[in-house]
Amino acid sequence: MGSIVAAAATSHVVMNPTEVPAQAGQVIDGFKRIAAEVARTQPDLLLYITSDHMVNLGYRLQPSFALGCADSYTPLGDMEIPRQPMAGAGAFADALLRHMDQAGFDLARAESLDPDHGIALPLRIINPGGRLPVAPLLININRTPSPSPARCYALGLAVGAFIRSAACTQRVAVIGAGGLSHWIATPGMGRVNADFDRQVLSLLGAGQAAQIATWSTDYILENAGNGGLEIMCWLAMAGTVAGATGHTLYYEPIASWFTGMGAMAMDLAAA
Repeated sequence: MGSIVAAAATSHVVMNPTEVPAQAGQVIDGFKRIAAEVARTQPDLLLYITSDHMVNLGYRLQPSFALGCADSYTPLGDMEIPRQPMAGAGAFADALLRHMDQAGFDLARAESLDPDHGIALPLRIINPGGRLPVAPLLININRTPSPSPARCYALGLAVGAFIRSAACTQRVAVIGAGGLSHWIATPGMGRVNADFDRQVLSLLGAGQAAQIATWSTDYILENAGNGGLEIMCWLAMAGTVAGATGHTLYYEPIASWFTGMGAMAMDLAAA
């Protein structure tokens, strides 16, 4: 039987730190605190739930969910991220894919991915040197229709059930990445909705992810922007450890980065 030994969520971008040095410091410290928790709990692999920025999955093909099943990945190199190869958790991902099919989730199999900044940037700190193999799980937030909050939470529940089943033997750290509120290439670009972001952090911290799962996609779009749909990744992460409470590592609404930046770690010892 496997186990989830760490679970966390974080925004997945860093822009010009010289404009907002104090806030940027909080963001980097958030990555480092997640890295410390991952190192402390000694997982065998990372399950990394995030979005794709129309790099691997674009206009021609955009499944609701896609799971990387490769044994290695080389980052795209956007945002000047070094193209240092990282190990993939191919065998784990293949077993998860088969379980999810039986659980009613048709995940697309991705035998090759070029991770963009959404994966590669946080993992430079969280997984230094690529020492842990990674299974990237991508959620479509780019093209209509996006999977609903309820569907993403249910996805997390099913993933968590697999990890805790006899079919899995690994110690897994689960990370959800993206968000929080931001409007990209839309009339609201530059807006940050701190009230919405803090509500998400509060509900997740209280172990009430199921309440977020009752929201509609349109509600999130209206209150957090198209980029705010990335909270689906946080919600899926929370589903894997349903009922667990958590604590906010930081929250910074950074207007010059166009994003409400935040991070949370789940308190699994108390779950």
